[in-house]
This record gives sequence, structure tokens and C-alpha cells, in this order.
Amino acid sequence: MKTAFHLFDFSQKVNYKTEILAGLTVAMTMIPESLSFAILAGFPPLVGLYGAFIMGIVTAIFGGRPGLISGGAGATVIVLIALMKSHGIEYVFGAIAFAGVIQIVVGLLKLGKFIRLVPQSVMFGFVNGLAIVIFMSQFEQFKTIVNGETEWLAGTPMLIMGSLTALTIILVKGFPKITKAIPASLAAIIIVFAVVMFLDIDTKQVKDIATISGSLPPFHIPDFPLNWEAFQIIFPFALIMAAVGLTEGLLTLNLVDEITATKGNSNRECIAQGSANILNGFFTGMGGCPMIAQTLVNLSAGSRARLSGIVAALTILLIILVGAPVIELLPMAALTGVMIMVAIGTFEWASLRIFKRMPKSDVFVMLAVTLITVLLHNLALAVLIGVIISALVFAWDNAKRIRAQKYIDENGAKHYEISGPLFFGSVTGFAEKFDVQDDPETIIIDFAESRVVDMSAIEALNAVTSRYHKVGKKVHLLHLSPDCITLLKNAEAIIHVNIMEDPTYKLAVNKN
Repeated sequence: MKTAFHLFDFSQKVNYKTEILAGLTVAMTMIPESLSFAILAGFPPLVGLYGAFIMGIVTAIFGGRPGLISGGAGATVIVLIALMKSHGIEYVFGAIAFAGVIQIVVGLLKLGKFIRLVPQSVMFGFVNGLAIVIFMSQFEQFKTIVNGETEWLAGTPMLIMGSLTALTIILVKGFPKITKAIPASLAAIIIVFAVVMFLDIDTKQVKDIATISGSLPPFHIPDFPLNWEAFQIIFPFALIMAAVGLTEGLLTLNLVDEITATKGNSNRECIAQGSANILNGFFTGMGGCPMIAQTLVNLSAGSRARLSGIVAALTILLIILVGAPVIELLPMAALTGVMIMVAIGTFEWASLRIFKRMPKSDVFVMLAVTLITVLLHNLALAVLIGVIISALVFAWDNAKRIRAQKYIDENGAKHYEISGPLFFGSVTGFAEKFDVQDDPETIIIDFAESRVVDMSAIEALNAVTSRYHKVGKKVHLLHLSPDCITLLKNAEAIIHVNIMEDPTYKLAVNKN
């Protein structure tokens, strides 16, 4: 009889101690981040924690792979700030739920596979930019609010904050040399917490951000008009949030695949993420997506199963219900030190080692994605621009590969043996290969080493054949692949060419 663990992909052997400790560590690092993003967006603090719990529990059980941690991520919350300011939190809850519907549709249509189109240079830029963002965001913990103005800590408070953060970093780095029975991050948090309590050190604590005591997430139907005007307001925000969440989530899934040398299910992740966001919309959570920092904390703690994500989510709920008085006393320096080490571990240092050996175009793409991520904090835009630049570079490189070998056979027909893809980028070079005025009456264009790819290629063929037709010469196309022939037949309204059949070539194509 299958257990629940088998049903939820726990078929591998689970180290329960490692998973539970990893989950506790993840929960400790997720709480202050969720609170910070909720406050930044103008949400009630508990909305951030509810979002972390709902996202965490649903995706841990039903998500695309073990080890992936989801919660109230800043990337998705930032998208909703403008809607919160203009129309209030009820519209925000509606947008979150609708974003979930969009994400489920993407998963059901199996569109998650398109994340494979993201080049490695974009991945490097995405991860490096995110590492820098995580690192820089920790500086906010070294600031305080004085008379409504944000100022840097100074004097003794700065010295204490810096010393405790440094102690945490040293513990995270050195604790594994003592024992690996407890995740280094969790051990560092506990030790620094104990030092602060024992020595009665006055330093910034979680309670200085917000109170985290509350009840179970309440069921709540978003209160906004169900009409076309409201839909027009909500839809753009929902679409952007869905896109940002899926982009960050699927890239994080890809990263975990590389780290663990296993394969996740991107479409299943889309559906789980969408389901969680729908629940967030109806249970007053701020929505979210997979969180790369917490995922890396989880993996570095040794987790490789779903149990750690479940433990993390349930720990957050337990803290909301009964544990808030203790957790609110945690020193922010300990959590800051852990997150700094996460940032250092997230950065792809290998990308710097191979920097000089990378093609210049890849270096440019990597730097562009990194800068956009750091400057705009917009992961989806950074990845989109990176993919577009990579695609244009690829198109340019392939455009230069169009070649034509020429000869005249015993019957006096001139052959043009084309090599390289014929598409929008190569049509100009293709057109320049032909000598219309001096060629004989019969022209054979051989595509054995080429492919007709798009409508720009069709139009290029139309232009070439028209030029020959005007001077009374006939063009035949040879060795077209079946998909090329289909493309030409679909374009018969604008082009008419003579396709020469070659049974031997056709047989070879069919066998392949």
C-alpha cells in the first residue's frame, strides 16, 4: 500500500532529521523577508506570512520538484504596489487569484517547457544579478527610522549589528567543520540568539519590523465590482504577476535541477504555483512564487525531498498561532548574516573563471541581464531582454552562414547548392548569390543542405523566381524537406515555383 509520501513523490529515501532541520532554517529566513515585502507594498504584515504559508504548503506537496521553496516573493509583490496604492487591497487579492488562473492555464497547456529557451548566459546573468540584489538588500538591516526618516545606524548600535552579523557569517562558514548534524545556518541563528539573550545585548530584532502573532488565514472573497471596468484594471497586473512568478519560478527550478542533477516538472510547477495563488487571493495572502534564496538555504542544509518545504510552511503557521513571542526576539543580525552567505553561495563564481573564454556576445548578454536585475529588480524583464539579445545574436550568426556552391551540369542547367538556413536574417545574403542576367535558361536551387524557415524566406524565393521569370528563365527547387514543401504550398497565393521531386532524397528524409 502506498503511503502519502509516495503519492507526493517521496519515493526516494528521506533523511527526516535533515529535512526537518532544513525546514526550520528556511522558516527562520523566510519570516523577516515576507514581513519586509508586505510592509513595502503597504499590506498588513500578517498578509505576508499568510502568503508564505499558503505558497509554501501547496507547492511543497504538489509542486514541480522536491527541494524547491516557495513563499511571498518580492519579485511578484513589487508588481502589485501600484495597484495597492490606486485601488486598495481588495483589488490586489483579485489580481493575485486571477494571476493564479493564468498560471494554471500555462501549466495545462504545457508551456512551461519554453524555459528551455533561456540560454546559459542569461541564466548566469539572472543568478548573479539576484545574488547581488540579495546581498544589497541586507544593507537595509543596518538602517533605522529616526523622526520618520531612514538613517544608517551609527556608533554602538552599528558596531553591535556588524559584529553579530560577522559572527553569524563565521559560524555559517565554520560550523560544518565541527559537525554536519545540524544545518550551519540554523546553528548560527540559535547561537547568536543565545548570545544576545545571555548577554542582554540591545540590538535590532524581528519585532522591530512587525508583530507576527495572529490566527489561521481567514477565508475572504475579494470585495471589488465584478464588471468589465474592474477586469480591465486587474488583468494587466495579474498577467504581469503571473509572468514574473513563472519566470522566476521556472528559472529557480532549472537551477535546482542543475544543483541536484535531477529533473523537475515545469508544467506541474506552473499548476501548483497557480493553485497556491488562487488560494492566496481567497485567504488574504500576498501571493508569491519560488524563492531562490530560501531554496538555496534549503539545499545547502542538505534537503533533497519535499518534507523540508512542508515543515517550513507549517513552522510559519505555528509561529503565527503560538510562537510569535519567541521568534519576535530573534536578532536581525543573525538572519542578515545567513542571507549574506546565501548571496555569496548564489553567485555563479564559475562565470568569472570562464569570462575570458566566453564569446563576446554571451559576455554582453550576461552583463546586461545582471545589470537589469540589479538596477530594476525586474527579473522577468531582465530574462526577456537577455533572451531577445541572444536570439538576435543567434540570428545574426546564422545569417552569415548562408552559402551557395555553383556549377553547370551536362544539360546546361546551372545549380545553386544552398547551405545554411534561409530565414529573415539571411534573405539579403541569399538574394546576392544569383547572377540573373548571365545565368542559363534553367536554374536549379538545391536545398539539400538548407531549410526554408519562415515567410521572409518564402518572399525571398518569390523575389528570386520573379527576377528570373522577367528575363524568360525557369527556376526549379530541389531537395526541399517535407516541412519546407508544406510552407511553400501554404504560400501559393503569393508564390508559384517548380518543385523537383527526388525519390532517393525523399526516402532518406522519411527514414530519418
